[in-house]
Amino acid sequence: MASAPHIARTRNGVSTRACIEKEALRLFAQKGVEGTTIRDLALAVGVADAALYRYFSSKEEMAAALFAAHYGALAHSIEEIGARDAPFADTLGALVDLLCGLFDDAPDLFHFILLNQHAYLRFVRDDANAVESLRAIMHAAHERGETSIADSELAAAMALGAVLQPCVFKLYGRLPGLMRDRAKELTESVLRLLRAPATQSTLENRPTKDSIRAPAQKP
Repeated sequence: MASAPHIARTRNGVSTRACIEKEALRLFAQKGVEGTTIRDLALAVGVADAALYRYFSSKEEMAAALFAAHYGALAHSIEEIGARDAPFADTLGALVDLLCGLFDDAPDLFHFILLNQHAYLRFVRDDANAVESLRAIMHAAHERGETSIADSELAAAMALGAVLQPCVFKLYGRLPGLMRDRAKELTESVLRLLRAPATQSTLENRPTKDSIRAPAQKP
């Protein structure tokens, strides 16, 4: 006869919720929100299915609450870095370290936020938006003459893309090692991206669609 699941570690309400959230992040990262069932969660935590409903009314509410809480915490960390009023290179280095450290130390959380942002950003308050916090940093840096990109939304997108896309490659096993080991190189790459202005001569010498011709056939 199979023994009942051991749940002594989850008798306390606080620890039960913490355990649910931890296992939910792990399963959501591995199987996706849609691919994870309430039964999966209950088995992982070691409680009956019905016990989960004391804390969350549904799996979807659980995912939305987790996203809002952790995405808001990330926004707060980004705001704190921006508030140091350091040179932009130092600020950017701290931001890249933050994201790389999050990936290395909490891969399930990073995976969950990265791959579910489109579904759950609507649950995030305007004052807890990580992208808005980053945009504010980019705006301030341009005002001080430290970047060449006037559009702070574009600058934030460029910076995030340069860091997050390597993280996506890492998620799928295409990059070995720790992301921390690549933080310096990533920071330098973003600095080049945001600082190097395109000169008029550079723009004039770029090939246009009309100027590209197929090579002439040899006689």
